[in-house]
Amino acid sequence: MSGRAHPEVGDEELSPADISSRQQTSCVHKVGVPPKQNLFNEFMYTFKETFFHDDPLRHFKDQSVSKKLMLGVQSVFPVFEWGRNYNLKMFRGDLIAGLTIASLCIPQDIGYAKLAGLDPKYGLYSSFVPPLIYACMGSSKDIAIGPVAVVSLLLGTLLRTEIDPNTNPNEYLRLAFTSTFFAGVTQAALGFFRLGFLIDFLSHAAVVGFMGGAAITIALQQLKGFLGIKKFTKKTDIVSVLHSVISSAHHGWNWQTILISASFLIFLLISKFIGKKNKKLFWIPAIAPLVSVIISTFFVYITRADKKGVQIVKHLDKGLNPSSLRLIYFSGEYLLKGFRIGVVSGMVALTEAVAIGRTFAAMKGYQIDGNKEMVALGAMNVIGSMTSCYVSTGSFSRSAVNFMAGCQTAVSNIIMSIVVLLTLLFLTPLFKYTPNAILAAIIINAVIPLIDVNAAVLIFKIDKLDFFACMGAFFGVIFVSVEIGLLIAVGISFAKILLQVTRPRTAILGKIPNTSVYRNINQYPEATRVPGILTIRVDSAIYFSNSNYVRERIQRWLTDEEEMLKAQILPRIQFLIIEMSPVTDIDTSGIHALEDLYKSLQKRDIELVLANPGPLVIDKLHVSHFADMLGYDKIFLTVAEAVDSCCPRLYDEV
Repeated sequence: MSGRAHPEVGDEELSPADISSRQQTSCVHKVGVPPKQNLFNEFMYTFKETFFHDDPLRHFKDQSVSKKLMLGVQSVFPVFEWGRNYNLKMFRGDLIAGLTIASLCIPQDIGYAKLAGLDPKYGLYSSFVPPLIYACMGSSKDIAIGPVAVVSLLLGTLLRTEIDPNTNPNEYLRLAFTSTFFAGVTQAALGFFRLGFLIDFLSHAAVVGFMGGAAITIALQQLKGFLGIKKFTKKTDIVSVLHSVISSAHHGWNWQTILISASFLIFLLISKFIGKKNKKLFWIPAIAPLVSVIISTFFVYITRADKKGVQIVKHLDKGLNPSSLRLIYFSGEYLLKGFRIGVVSGMVALTEAVAIGRTFAAMKGYQIDGNKEMVALGAMNVIGSMTSCYVSTGSFSRSAVNFMAGCQTAVSNIIMSIVVLLTLLFLTPLFKYTPNAILAAIIINAVIPLIDVNAAVLIFKIDKLDFFACMGAFFGVIFVSVEIGLLIAVGISFAKILLQVTRPRTAILGKIPNTSVYRNINQYPEATRVPGILTIRVDSAIYFSNSNYVRERIQRWLTDEEEMLKAQILPRIQFLIIEMSPVTDIDTSGIHALEDLYKSLQKRDIELVLANPGPLVIDKLHVSHFADMLGYDKIFLTVAEAVDSCCPRLYDEV
């Protein structure tokens, strides 16, 4: 057993004289029962802590009607708050950042749209309208809005399970807009009803695994464009993709395409390496994708490599986003399908955006309101679905560049939108000869940082169960599909919560020498257990889901201890002290478990003693009359007081 052996009764540390002296000089405090709370007030307190813990209306207190109206407008549109203090110096930083992320987003948007199974122009559309909406409604200064790789892959995979984009392109496009609409509705509803805490059920470990698996899946999907393969599998699992690649090796690969993609991928990786080595050169990896597109497009045009098997973007429509409101399914068989796809893609997009926003807000020392962010993201996707956009969210790569480029406010998103607007109006014909190979290289380069090996190693060191969740999501994505991987990630996250709730930790406590402190004997081997007393701490609230386990675990601790004492011919256990300070709450099942434990101990001639129950717990013990059954003289403020009270009776019996 852990901890020091039981001391003899005559040990100096626990001698009767010392205990008697300590009792004379110390005062035993009675555990107070809190005043009875009004049921309505108790309900309102719980409701407020659940949904309004940040007290969002605190700024409206003691304000005039006009001031409240202004604050209300600013809470929905933060641009009216920070816009009043905007100046030329801030604009200079936003201008540089906006131009920088625009050079990165244009080639990425074209590639991400193809990843979602859509025409490249829809990627550009999605970096024009949504960033403008977010700039007015979002609270993050650093997040850069637009299509992202993981959401594009997820959306495309889910859409293809319902409609083949090659045989029914119009229905596929309509379902994409419908899904985007419901993604926005889901996000806005979560924010409006302050249910943002739901996204926290997807653990960090599961997100790391899901993102890593999705990154590998995206990279494998790009082998079609990277190698110039024309006939490629529609499945996303690694086995099907590698089989498709290998089977087409003899006749399906195009060496000119491979030369273009490999050369520019090396160029992109080198530029990224330079940017990491010298933070002042952040602009090199930021403009490298656009430079790659320009050079590769020019090369294909002058050599007419498209006639030698190099696949190109071909026609890209000019003009602004057309209205797509009439294309959204508001009835029919695709309504529910669009809703389901929208909820899934919207939740993933929301998780990514909020995580990115919080990360950069912490780095700059300001806070973002998660619920306001959800409303802003939802509004931009709802409006985006009506203006030919698909699901947009915060992009980590672009946000990182935005941050390093010195952005000051969300105006950098507006600058980026203006550049995309000019591209749509005047420059889209120039992308006609852009090779698909360069888009594949850009996407592969963009998703590599999503494979966070260091985070996975750290998760393994910290928590093996978290690592299991991480690997479950990872392998689920790469070996089955993106949606199965996501389902595994959510399932394991919930399983971990259930496991922690239904199987709380318990520990035997011992006294730290020369103190009155009692701690876990496994953590503090020098801690000494008091003869005749077993002190156990329960590290969780006691609910219906774990009450039987807690009771059985305490009884098992007691049985093991008695067997050990009997084997060593030491005094038997006469008092069982339960340290209840970590027990934040208890329900009816928990009280019944304590009653059963109390009756069981009576039959074994062992007294039950409680130490430091919290206000909620002692109130419920009082109302249920368990405190009367046990006796208030058996409920103490600290473990030390409980031990002091029990020890004289032990010596009397000795």
